[in-house]
Amino acid sequence: MQRIVCIVIFSRQLRENKQEERLLLVKDSQIGRSKQIRSDYRIHLTASIDCIRVLLRQGNSFRGHDETEGSLNPGNFLIQLEFLGAHNKEINDVILKNAPKNCKLTSPDIQKDIVSSYATETINVIIKDIGNSLFSILVDESRDVSMKEQMSVVLRYVDSSGHINERFIGIEHVTSTTTLSLKAAIDKMFTKYNLSISNVRGQGFDGASNMQGKFNGLKALILKENPCAFYIHCFAHQLQLALIAVAKKNLPISNFFRIVGDVVNVVGSSCKRSDLLKEKH
Repeated sequence: MQRIVCIVIFSRQLRENKQEERLLLVKDSQIGRSKQIRSDYRIHLTASIDCIRVLLRQGNSFRGHDETEGSLNPGNFLIQLEFLGAHNKEINDVILKNAPKNCKLTSPDIQKDIVSSYATETINVIIKDIGNSLFSILVDESRDVSMKEQMSVVLRYVDSSGHINERFIGIEHVTSTTTLSLKAAIDKMFTKYNLSISNVRGQGFDGASNMQGKFNGLKALILKENPCAFYIHCFAHQLQLALIAVAKKNLPISNFFRIVGDVVNVVGSSCKRSDLLKEKH
C-alpha cells in the first residue's frame, strides 16, 4: 500500500515538474520575442531619427503631396528612409512595409515629435554653454504667411573659449505686438530655459515705438528690471532706414531703383524677354 502511495506521489511530482518546464519554456520564448521586438523598434526608430537629422541639417522639407504607397514622389523623409533601407538589410527588415501597421513611425505627428526633441536637445546645449555668463538678447517680430504674429529671439554671448556666438533659441507666437505682450513672451521664455533677466547686458531691437519707446517701450520695461541691459538700435534696421532716406532725397538714386524694379517686372513676366536679355548680356 505504501509503495502505491509513493508511486502516485512521484508521478504527480513528475507532472508538476513537466508543467513548470513548459511554463519556463513559454516564458523564455516570450522574453526572447520581447527582446527581439525591442531591438527591432530601436533599429526602426534610429533609422527615422537619422533621416530627420539629415533633413534638418540641410533645411529640406519632409512631406510630399502624395505619400501613398506606390507614389513616385512621397516626400524627402520617406525617400530618405527607403534609400537607407535599400543599403542596409537590418534596417530594411523593420521599416515601411515590413514594420507593424500600428508602428510605422512615418506619420507627421511622429516626425514633429522627433523634430521637437531635436530642438529641445539643441537649446539645452546652448543654455548649458551660456551657463551663468552674461548675454545680450536680440528680438524681432513679424507676421508669417499663416497670418500669425511671431516673435523670434536670439541670444548673443561669449563662450568659455572667448568666441562670440549668436544662437537662435525659438519663435514665440504673440497675440499682439504691444509692449506688455512682448515682455510677457520674453519672461515666459526666460522662465522656461531658466535664464535670468539680471544677466542681460544688451538688448537689440528695431526702431518701432513699441520696441524702443523711452517710457513704455520694451526697452524701457527691461531697463526697469535691469539698468545694465543697454539698448542698441539694430544696425541692419538702421542701414535700411538710411538707404530709404537717401534714396528719397537723391533723385538719380530714386530713379535707378525705380528703373531696376520696372526691368525686373517686365523681364520676369516673360520667358522670351528673359532669353533676349541673356543673349544680349
